[in-house]
Amino acid sequence: MTAAPVIVTRPRDSARNWVRALREAGLQASALPLIEIVPEPMNAALRRAREQPEHWHALMFVSGNAVRCFFRDARWSPRFAGVRAWSPGPGTTRALRQAGWPEQAIDGPLAGAAQFDSEHLWAQVAPQVLPGTPVLIVRGGDAAGAVAGRSWLADEAAQAGGRLEQLVCYRRLAPRLSTQQRARAQAAATDGSIWLFCSSQAIANLVAALPQQDWSAAAALVTHPRIGRSARAAGFAQIRQSHPVLTDVARTLGSLP
Repeated sequence: MTAAPVIVTRPRDSARNWVRALREAGLQASALPLIEIVPEPMNAALRRAREQPEHWHALMFVSGNAVRCFFRDARWSPRFAGVRAWSPGPGTTRALRQAGWPEQAIDGPLAGAAQFDSEHLWAQVAPQVLPGTPVLIVRGGDAAGAVAGRSWLADEAAQAGGRLEQLVCYRRLAPRLSTQQRARAQAAATDGSIWLFCSSQAIANLVAALPQQDWSAAAALVTHPRIGRSARAAGFAQIRQSHPVLTDVARTLGSLP
């Protein structure tokens, strides 16, 4: 099992849970959140989607944060009956269950899928989309509240004739690193620490925070090939990949020398 420190870069609440689980697995983990999640204020579009979901065949939630920021103090209710929830992976599915969404109304990638992402979700839900099928994509936005992130599934559904709308329910911001956090990040560029990246935006925020830092001696564990490409572009030379489920990440870390 690796004795190297593991730096968890997920948003604060998620990072806390991952750090606890990795420590329980015997790993030396600590959190350095590189994405800040800020819920959007309740607005007319969000209120309409929560109060009149019957307008949609399906709500596609891009992440667990999308589920939590959509429902907030609410839960699934009978008004959602007949509406499908599309989930790209286990974390989002878990958040949907916690919000009370019935298991039989949740669609996602197969349990043994090579990746948990939009491509593997689309393979399961594509037959649901006919010309005119209304689908709402619940997602994050940039610092200005504009839609941000990949549009691959939205594009595929639109090409199939679906009637797509997108709803921003939170913003993904770059955190302001403290002096101590900056020093920790700079040290982790050369001290053998393993950076755990579950998002390309986390890498972009790290590079923006330390624009002069050389990452060629730093090691990264990524949870998707796309994130690996971002890490390589940022200068990381030592990159390993893991299935994105926490238990698989812990197992991969535990197998490192």
